[in-house]
Amino acid sequence: MRFTSVKALLFLIFTFCGLLQPALAQDDVNFTVAGSDSTLEDELKSASLVLAAKGDTEKDTRDIFAAALAEYGQLVQTLYANGYYAGVVRVRVDGREAAQIPPFDVPQSIRRIEVSVEPGKQFRFGTARAAPLAPNTDMPTEFRTGEVAKSVTVQQAVDAAVLGWRDAGHAKVALAGQTITANHASAQLSASLAFEPGPKVRFGNLRQTTESAVRADRIARIAGFPAGQVFSPDDLETVAKRLRRTGAFSSVTLTEAETLGPDNTLDIGLALVDEEPRRFGFGAELASLEGLQLTAFWMHRNMFGGAERLRVDGEVSGIGGQHGGIDYYLDVRLDQPATFGPDTNAFVFGSLAYEDEPGYVSRSASLGGGVKRIFSDTLEGELGAALMYSETTDVLGDRRFFLFALPSSLTWDRRNNQLDATRGTYLKAEAIPFISVDTGGTGAWLYGDGRAYRGFGAEDRFVLAGRVQVGSVLAGDSGDIPPDYLFYSGGGGTVRGQPYQSLGLDAGAGEITGGQSFAVLSAELRAQITDKIGVVGFVDAGHVAGGSLFEGQGNWHTGGGIGVRYKTPIGPLRLDVAGPISGDTGDGVQIYIGIGQAF
Repeated sequence: MRFTSVKALLFLIFTFCGLLQPALAQDDVNFTVAGSDSTLEDELKSASLVLAAKGDTEKDTRDIFAAALAEYGQLVQTLYANGYYAGVVRVRVDGREAAQIPPFDVPQSIRRIEVSVEPGKQFRFGTARAAPLAPNTDMPTEFRTGEVAKSVTVQQAVDAAVLGWRDAGHAKVALAGQTITANHASAQLSASLAFEPGPKVRFGNLRQTTESAVRADRIARIAGFPAGQVFSPDDLETVAKRLRRTGAFSSVTLTEAETLGPDNTLDIGLALVDEEPRRFGFGAELASLEGLQLTAFWMHRNMFGGAERLRVDGEVSGIGGQHGGIDYYLDVRLDQPATFGPDTNAFVFGSLAYEDEPGYVSRSASLGGGVKRIFSDTLEGELGAALMYSETTDVLGDRRFFLFALPSSLTWDRRNNQLDATRGTYLKAEAIPFISVDTGGTGAWLYGDGRAYRGFGAEDRFVLAGRVQVGSVLAGDSGDIPPDYLFYSGGGGTVRGQPYQSLGLDAGAGEITGGQSFAVLSAELRAQITDKIGVVGFVDAGHVAGGSLFEGQGNWHTGGGIGVRYKTPIGPLRLDVAGPISGDTGDGVQIYIGIGQAF
């Protein structure tokens, strides 16, 4: 194309630049709501399609005009949801009512849109009736005479009545009729809902509708489908949860049959999508005194075709540390779901470890198995049996331990987010009773970990977090206790700002040994500064005592500091800077870097 004059060239440039401007700029929309209800005004503006399109460079004139036409229904629906049934909505496009513009006469350009809303009177329920209802149906308290007649309340009443009948076993309950009338003179809405419960239903068969690498017999065993029992939505959800928690499936969908079978039975369709069978991951933490810790795992989610999970974990820590040497750890565990019923799994495990700690050196191996019971979504427990062998060197010299142990644990996790909790609690109790195969000596290692989180402020901008760790080891003869069963304090995971395992018992000649009891108290105040960045202030205190159940002499030390958190998809990136507050176990500043909150 040739331009015959500079004036023509400028004209085309300005025209092209004009096409790049948004169809509606920030000041091209005027949105007004009559009355003084600021909450209603905010909801109407949030629902407005015209305001949402304002300034959007990807929308052309036709898109803006379509938004203006849809604005009527969008705003009327919002008015109904807030109990306003006599409202008037006007949408003017360059002075013309949008609804009166012929659909084949769309404006070539739109310079201004005016939206005005007159809500009118807020209606209240004259009659609010739903029948029949199943026993113990929990109807919304707002669905009654005299309350604000929001359309969402009517829908909530329908949902609650249907849920009540389904909970009572009537899977095919239906809304048989509804009468809703508005009296504009008295500003009242009357709503009458009639339900047809249908017959009480029992579960029929679970029918798998998709292929899976997990065998059908194992799927059925894991699901624990309650065939023949009275229909229950909760039981159906439990079936789905059992399948999801195996990790073998990326999607689990249960579909109720359209019609009932013989004797009012209901078949359920099961559609599964397999998860990728293999997965690996890794992590790293760095502390100025403890050095670098590297962790990695490899997992197979369906090892033998029955949703068995094989996981291999490896860890190397103390790299470049100033206390102790490098530690190595390797653990292998195989879990089989639904071994003894749908909620009881079986597992076997083995581990190898080399620990070069400030108070001892240990080379150990263990082999065992056990069962895991899932009591609810938040409570689970494990009970196992294991043989444990170790060779140790500490202030008492070179020793050998060969133990038969019964490791057990109970975990109650009610946190809202395991990676970055803002509310809830976490409790874990562990016990390892043991007997020496060599000497017959007995004992028990006990440990408890409790955490609580309380968020406050807008969207839990501030979080107060606390943690208590308590441990003790019991034995008839302290010589029967392996050094790695004793307790120390200091470093990440116990008292930040104090050197790693710096608090124990004085063994003479500048050596320390672990205590038979310990306690650690930690508190953090977390503040979210931006969507990604947060800051933390924290203080930790640790205590180690010489005897079981805190008998004998003991010592305390404390540490504290500040930290920064940066949110990532895999948890917050953590940087803590801490120093000692009390105690004589260390001095100077310690730095800790890792992924995830400290607790």
